[in-house]
Amino acid sequence: RTASIHAAAWKQMFDEFLRDRSTRVGEPFVPFDAGDERQYVDGKPRLDGTRGFLRSRGIDLPEGSESDPPGAPTVNGLSNRKNELVLRLFDEGHIEVFDGSVRYVQAVRDAGLRTAVVSSSANTAEVLDGVGIAHLFDARIDGVVAVERHLAGKPAPDTFLAGAAALGAGPATAAVFEDALAGVAAGRAGGFALVVGVDRVG
Repeated sequence: RTASIHAAAWKQMFDEFLRDRSTRVGEPFVPFDAGDERQYVDGKPRLDGTRGFLRSRGIDLPEGSESDPPGAPTVNGLSNRKNELVLRLFDEGHIEVFDGSVRYVQAVRDAGLRTAVVSSSANTAEVLDGVGIAHLFDARIDGVVAVERHLAGKPAPDTFLAGAAALGAGPATAAVFEDALAGVAAGRAGGFALVVGVDRVG
């Protein structure tokens, strides 16, 4: 369970930036909220999320580079700050596991089906290893792999299609389970046989 960690990191990063910008340019401080999180960043690659939210506020920042220090006034700098906050929360032990989800994946594997984890996060491997469930997946397509292979992020279907291919399957014989709207849209766009939206918030 990392969605709440990512949401908290997005909020802290953007609120820091927006508060500083408000002071510098003399405009009202309007914080990043849950609606912004759902619409612009949830389930999307980090850089895409940063760009999307800034665009929604009419803020134009340079792209910068991957080496920009966390918090620098660039798309990469803000994204690096968000990742820094996520890693800090991971280190503080804020990761929770949904036991029901783990049992389901194990049952699927016991039935002889193969599984892949597909995530926009660049920290997926660390999370899976940290909670001891990496062995439950035959393939991992995450933010790192997406960059290496030049795969478009969700809501494009590319990462899900790559996950299915890694299992030797096509979308017509594969299912997608997602807890983010961008991921559900990606599954549908990919023509998967079954797309299940998992509601964790009610």
